[in-house]
Amino acid sequence: MTSASVRWAAYSGAAGFTTVGLASLLLIGPKGPMHDQLALQSPPRAVVAATRAQSDAGHKRQAPAAQRPATAVAASTAPVANDHYEQLRSRLRWVQTRIGSDELLTPDLHSRVLLAKSAAERAGLDEVGLSFMDVYGIISAETSWVPRMGASKDGTPNLGIAQFEPATARLLGLRNPNDPVEAIHAAAVLMKEAAQWSADRLDGLKLGAGERAAKLREGVSIYYNLSSKGRARWNVHNTRQLPRETQLHILNARLGAEEAALHEAQMRAATFRRQHDDAVITAGNAASGG
Repeated sequence: MTSASVRWAAYSGAAGFTTVGLASLLLIGPKGPMHDQLALQSPPRAVVAATRAQSDAGHKRQAPAAQRPATAVAASTAPVANDHYEQLRSRLRWVQTRIGSDELLTPDLHSRVLLAKSAAERAGLDEVGLSFMDVYGIISAETSWVPRMGASKDGTPNLGIAQFEPATARLLGLRNPNDPVEAIHAAAVLMKEAAQWSADRLDGLKLGAGERAAKLREGVSIYYNLSSKGRARWNVHNTRQLPRETQLHILNARLGAEEAALHEAQMRAATFRRQHDDAVITAGNAASGG
């Protein structure tokens, strides 16, 4: 994706923080002024229809196939796991959210994590130092998890929840960019390629583990957000000289990853509490002879 318009960048910046707020709302329950703006929905098909109907500013990315690692392209062209995708679709829940005057559909928080985990696992992101939280973060930076159509500065359409140009979608073997399940899995494949590119840029630099991890993720956003010409300007140390919208993409991807980590921690805590309560009840029944 090349640089998006300033208007889209400003929206993305606000949307990243809005997503964190939405996360908190969904985690603690639908209380407060946004309660009336959220309603459970059923359908990936409705999301596809809504995506086609919406138009917003977007990003552009495209690199010649020759510049892309063959391994990433080959991985993306493997037969689509239709059964796996259908199982995922059956488990997703959708809510309505308002952006400006528009009512749009978005996966609820649990569904987002479910999709991100599946995509990260199937793409093998752990092999390049990434996780499902990074997938979550990239989608947050792209669309705040609201599937819709966008457009690059030159008018090229950017489709769906991961904002793929048609040519990029074809290169990745993505049949339907408007299908959130397919698109997020394809995004993870592209992220793996991006992480390999970023790691090459970091090779030989004296960086601590934490700084290297942060810079690796900067590179993933840069690769995902910019054209090959724009990427070439990054020398690891000049991130602040990159376009404003790219810096916002990096920030929003990090905030999204932090949101995913928070949700995961809370889910684990809830599971632990349930297991503890079950154990207490079982012990009490045993003691009472029940």
